Amino acid sequence: MKIKEGYVANKLGDRTVVVAVGKESLNFSGIIRLNGTGDFIWNLLQQECEEKQIVEELMGKYGIEQARAEEDVRRFLGILRNAGVLDEE
Repeated sequence: MKIKEGYVANKLGDRTVVVAVGKESLNFSGIIRLNGTGDFIWNLLQQECEEKQIVEELMGKYGIEQARAEEDVRRFLGILRNAGVLDEE
């Protein structure tokens, strides 16, 4: 899975926001605000990766337990899925 083309993340102060550009802006007119963890996962999703890999990277970066990393990743990917920004083909 990876981020669909047409979505960009921009830094605004200490936050990152995701917006749609080009023809994707016809399907998505909002913004997604990312905290530091969301920004980290977003960057991983710029290239093709699997959920398991994201969990492992999150555990390594933040030193958290696997169960918490899995829940955090699942929740974040759910938000991205609902927004329609993930390419899972």
